[in-house]
Amino acid sequence: MSKSILVTSALPYANGSIHIGHLVEYIQTDIWVRFQKMCGNDCIYICADDAHGTPIMLRAQQEGISPEELIAKVKQEHEKDFADFLIDFDNYHSTHSEENKKHATTIYERLKENGHITTKTVTDLFDPKENIFLPDRFVKGECPKCNAKDQYGDNCEACGSTYTPADLINPYSSVSGATPIQKENLHYFFKLNDFKDMLQQWINQDNLQPEITNKLKEWFESGLQDWDISRDAPYFGFEIPDAPGKYFYVWLDAPIGYMASLQQYCERTGKDFDSYWNKDSNAQVYHFIGKDIAYFHMLFWPAMLHGANYRIPTAVFCHGFLTVDGAKMSKSRGTFIKARTYLDHLNPEYLRYYFAAKLGPGVNDLDLNLDDFQQRVNSDVVGKLVNIASRCAGFITKKYDNKLTANFNEECTHAFDLAVEKNNQIKSYYEARKYSEAMRVIMSLADIANQIIDAHKPWERIKEDKNRTEVHQVCSFGLNIFCLLIGYLKPVLPELASKSESFLNTEFTWENLYNCKPMPEDHEINKFKPLITRIEKELVDKMIEDSKVETAPKASDPISDEITFDDFAKLDFRIAKIVKAEHVEGADKLLQLTLDLGEPTGGIQKNVFAGIKSAYSPEEVEGRLTVVVANLAPRKMRFGMSEGMVLAAGPGDKDIFLLQPDSGAKAGMRVK
Repeated sequence: MSKSILVTSALPYANGSIHIGHLVEYIQTDIWVRFQKMCGNDCIYICADDAHGTPIMLRAQQEGISPEELIAKVKQEHEKDFADFLIDFDNYHSTHSEENKKHATTIYERLKENGHITTKTVTDLFDPKENIFLPDRFVKGECPKCNAKDQYGDNCEACGSTYTPADLINPYSSVSGATPIQKENLHYFFKLNDFKDMLQQWINQDNLQPEITNKLKEWFESGLQDWDISRDAPYFGFEIPDAPGKYFYVWLDAPIGYMASLQQYCERTGKDFDSYWNKDSNAQVYHFIGKDIAYFHMLFWPAMLHGANYRIPTAVFCHGFLTVDGAKMSKSRGTFIKARTYLDHLNPEYLRYYFAAKLGPGVNDLDLNLDDFQQRVNSDVVGKLVNIASRCAGFITKKYDNKLTANFNEECTHAFDLAVEKNNQIKSYYEARKYSEAMRVIMSLADIANQIIDAHKPWERIKEDKNRTEVHQVCSFGLNIFCLLIGYLKPVLPELASKSESFLNTEFTWENLYNCKPMPEDHEINKFKPLITRIEKELVDKMIEDSKVETAPKASDPISDEITFDDFAKLDFRIAKIVKAEHVEGADKLLQLTLDLGEPTGGIQKNVFAGIKSAYSPEEVEGRLTVVVANLAPRKMRFGMSEGMVLAAGPGDKDIFLLQPDSGAKAGMRVK
């Protein structure tokens, strides 16, 4: 029985390009949707650009255009990138639309009518020159954690700390340059705790991922707080209906963009919007998102829907982040790869297959190892799968008038039947998003087919007339099992599947694959043309090179602000012994050091992260002495807490010099 399914991916933000990290989600979702459609289900895949918020305004200002012009330009770029990666949306819209304004207003008004909206007076920063309250990103100043200058009012781009605008040191308005003052301001809040019981019941259902369920339970334990849903002008978004000068916070109307995109689709196709979002709907609604936005999608979003008398999602599927060669994507290393840069060099189906071969139903991060990427695609897709067709097709064309036989020998019949029997297993893997398991089964069947072809050596036996029947059987078997396997892979490799359908004069649906029989006697195929080529390392290297972003050299390197002698005298320099050194997973430059400050300090030990990995291995520094700033306040880094700073000299790279082993220094000695 056909199911009615609505599927969404998270809305990409309209102030930047799509990159390969984003594509993990869209490829994962697209594979699942294509599979559902192959199974005959009524499955709709919708998305939109997330087009509101302060960053949109700032980028538009930088480019000297209006926010509307910016989001129109970015939307066109996004849609082209998605299409070229074979992401097949049924509708792609924008949150800056009349449909979204209508649904956001309806949800807000219903929530307010049902008592789920409240107001509170809070203290905000105010620009006394422009007479406006300042959004977080319209306030700049020094980071309160690391003192980096010209940081935004919500987070520091230098050290990654988050804070409020009021925490900034020497704040100033990026609108006028004036020093902001604190002023009371009325904000609108959504009372999330009203939905505690409903949300707890929802997250305990079986079809949510256990890792995310456990994280949500932690949030419940810390208490569900009222959610601030209003922002003040200047703000690019929708004005709150009964609150002039107040705008919906971008995260309120962003998920409502799913409804708006469906509304546009329904108006275009004549489908019934209410049949998907009505509280009594029998349709299934699935959201695919990154784990970093689970809080919004699994607490605020279902609570908003429930409070406004709409149905809540059937499930939300979260995925992890993408790393490249084991590390965070980097512009300087060329591993922060935009979708368009990838497409300028490589076939999109390479990446679709590689992601599928590594994706499971959990939220673990996924690593794109570029050497493994090249090897696996070349081995599996080209060397195992397409190789079956390329080895067999020429004989069928030249020796058998392009016609197949359905009469296989016993060995070939058994192998083909085995591949058919795997249908239900592969289908269940796709349904459960266990793509890597499905790829493993499909490629194991390709291995069996290649072994049979190798054993029969049609390229040798075709030379003798007595073997013509055997060669016809083996090559026909090869093309039939290729047909079956490429059908299984159609959700992952839709373009390769389409070329194969034309070559084999057939069509792949899951119904055709189920209880599949060999193509009928004398089924005619077309002349084989190369379906996909190998990945060449030169193209991968060129893609990386084209992705590198060099840091522009500064005209000068000004000396930092002056400090007094008293400031300098506060620094406590000590000799420390490096008693332990370790690599830091995910860090290119850091070693984690355990420093012993010796008897004069009472044997204090400190954990310090030091950027000396380019010059030393852990084994080379253990037991050596170094100078450390011993009274530096601990600083939380991405890898842990660093409790001091190691001092070294040199131009960098391999030339970073610690104390000489024979310097005569002792641990704990003060350096003056």
